Amino acid sequence: MVHNPKDDPERLVSAARAGEEDGFELKLRPRWLREFIGQSKAKEQLAIALEAAKSRGEALDHVLLFGPPGLGKTTLATIIANEMDVGFQQTSGPALQIQGDLTAILTNVREKQVLFLDEIHRLQPVLEEKLYTALEDYKLDIIIGQGPAARTHVMEIRPFTFVAATTRPGLLSSPLRSRFGILLRLEFYTEDELRIIVERSAEVLGIPIDADGAAEIALRSRGTPRIANRLLRRVRDYAQVRGTGAIDRATAHAALTMLEVDAHGFDDIDRRLMMTIIQKYDGGPVGIGTLAATLAEDVDALEEVYEPFLIQIGFLDRTPRGRVATRLAYEHFGIGMPNKQSQLFS
Repeated sequence: MVHNPKDDPERLVSAARAGEEDGFELKLRPRWLREFIGQSKAKEQLAIALEAAKSRGEALDHVLLFGPPGLGKTTLATIIANEMDVGFQQTSGPALQIQGDLTAILTNVREKQVLFLDEIHRLQPVLEEKLYTALEDYKLDIIIGQGPAARTHVMEIRPFTFVAATTRPGLLSSPLRSRFGILLRLEFYTEDELRIIVERSAEVLGIPIDADGAAEIALRSRGTPRIANRLLRRVRDYAQVRGTGAIDRATAHAALTMLEVDAHGFDDIDRRLMMTIIQKYDGGPVGIGTLAATLAEDVDALEEVYEPFLIQIGFLDRTPRGRVATRLAYEHFGIGMPNKQSQLFS
């Protein structure tokens, strides 16, 4: 059976949202753009667009948010609604199965409301086509009746803001992408930004923590706020049971070592992936399909969950021939680099 880590609730450093964490995440989410930490380029573009839309008294242009999971796409969608002082409705691509689902949502949309669609790359093509006129002309074609008696009725929709999120922007069709006026790419966070996020979350949750303790958690959070907040909860538990209840660097280090999360935020699955490339395939190149079969993982999960971070920190390289372990990966695992790999990266 192929294992899909996107649906794995037990993986501590997965950026996927776990169902039981929804309430926890809501408590920690910033409500206003000024409270949102990091993503300075996206924030600046969004702030200008929001101010312009409010001054004109119009709905904000449609927004596409893309980037790896756990970076704040849903949070930014709720912030847009708060800043515009309008209603907010959320759904996802997989949740919309038939045309009636989409029609019901669009016909009930309110003036200037934010409609947030997560995982838009998983929206069915027939529903995507219905979106085109709704987004561009605020009109919806509804077919009444069946067979020869069927007729088309055009329904007017109130102007609204469509905010969509995806981890796979390359899977979106060109006609759909062209309907978005604002495209915002979310990047992995710096360690300093994550330290501030951890400190803020600890303050909200009433957890005593010093700057060094927050920095230790940030270091191992894979550039992702969702993972940082998840690690904070686990370190809090360790501090309460094995320590004084307060989190300092030594406590955070001991807790994360016990949880087998190393200095790069790697867990056992990451180490297994990199060691498979290094040991079984001599550092690569190895095709993504072969790698997925060897690890009994899902190809999409490898591309969406593992690879973005490993590429970002320079441990993995995508080449036309396949995935290759870099010099940094060999150094991290204390393994000598084969001559063919040395020549490849020299």
